[in-house]
Amino acid sequence: MTRTQLAGGVFLTHLPAKKFKTNLLSAQFVVPLRWETASANALLAAILRRGTASCPDMGALAARLDQLYGARIDYTVRKKGEAQCVGFVASLIDDCFAPGGERLLEPAAALLGELICRPVTRDGLFLKEYFESEKTNLIDAIRSILNDKRSYADSRLLQEMCTGEPYGVPRLGNEQITAALHPQLLFDAYRDLISTSRLEIFYSGSAERSRVEDALRAALEDLPRKNLVPLPELAPHALPEEPRFITERLDVTQGKLGMGFSCGSDDAAALLLGNTLFGGSSNSKLFLNVREKLSLCYYASSLFHRQKGLITVSSGIEFENYQKACGEILTQLEAAQKGELEAWELEAARSTLLNAYASMGDSQGKLENFFLGQAATGRNETPEMLAEQIRAVAPERIFEAMSTVKLDTVYFLQGKEAEA
Repeated sequence: MTRTQLAGGVFLTHLPAKKFKTNLLSAQFVVPLRWETASANALLAAILRRGTASCPDMGALAARLDQLYGARIDYTVRKKGEAQCVGFVASLIDDCFAPGGERLLEPAAALLGELICRPVTRDGLFLKEYFESEKTNLIDAIRSILNDKRSYADSRLLQEMCTGEPYGVPRLGNEQITAALHPQLLFDAYRDLISTSRLEIFYSGSAERSRVEDALRAALEDLPRKNLVPLPELAPHALPEEPRFITERLDVTQGKLGMGFSCGSDDAAALLLGNTLFGGSSNSKLFLNVREKLSLCYYASSLFHRQKGLITVSSGIEFENYQKACGEILTQLEAAQKGELEAWELEAARSTLLNAYASMGDSQGKLENFFLGQAATGRNETPEMLAEQIRAVAPERIFEAMSTVKLDTVYFLQGKEAEA
């Protein structure tokens, strides 16, 4: 893996791989995650995918992709730490599988550059019909989160836990800000995005780095670069003096219990292993005890937010089991902190993480997503390096790191008719 700078604020991560039949080419603008800009950036990605100056509609774009033997270009909107990443991911067959060894990287890169630098416009703005259509789609996507109560509760926990911090902002923004967007504002946001934001490009495939660099420089020769805005440092999370308890009522038949914890240790590898023991796998204490043995939850798992030093627990419960579930989750955390575990539990947790890192090399999509997260959060470890860190963690480090985990926020989503 190599990471080189192609132009001001434009970086290429080259991931050489000859075992795949496809090439992956990804271009992602990395911007600070903020309430006031998240919706506009998410909408931009969708509108840019609708057409270019030479392919002004989806039909013309599809025809161009068909000429590249069924290549695909999808737009993406992701959250990485306190950064929002918007752009495109292209997938195309490797040249050696194209008829006559036809070179496909260069035209694919050119189309990617055209989507970014030369969108279809009318009177100096995006086409009104594209703007209105994608704005409606984005509002529908934001609203649909409420239909998935588990995802909704997880998002609400982070919003409450990280109030006033960028980490609490959802990747798509919110409905009210989206509804207020208008064509001129969005086009101004587009010009700002492509000229001032960092652009991270990822390539996975068999082409030599020099060839990839040449193709991208030609494709992005019209990309304006001025007044580049650096990403701010990750804001530290402040543990409240007392845990916060938030209850929300909706028309639901199953309660959603979310618990957020703040970690006081910088030993990320030990916390990652500790969280896997606590609730990060099907062999974890939450799964085996709270869900399986005591049947207090329909599901129970935990996630370690490495960039922010947080652990969040997601669970589905009967309304009347709120106190019992909270208490038992805290009991299992205490067991992980005190080292109350059997040898097989630690090895199962270690094996889970090592297998996850090892499997990344079998998926171009996983590799791109991983290295995008690293670039967006200022980290440079490879999956192999992280695996070595996990192998080196002794049990004492885990218990010491987990002992710094403190309850921060409890969010409970219950039914409108449920008793308080």
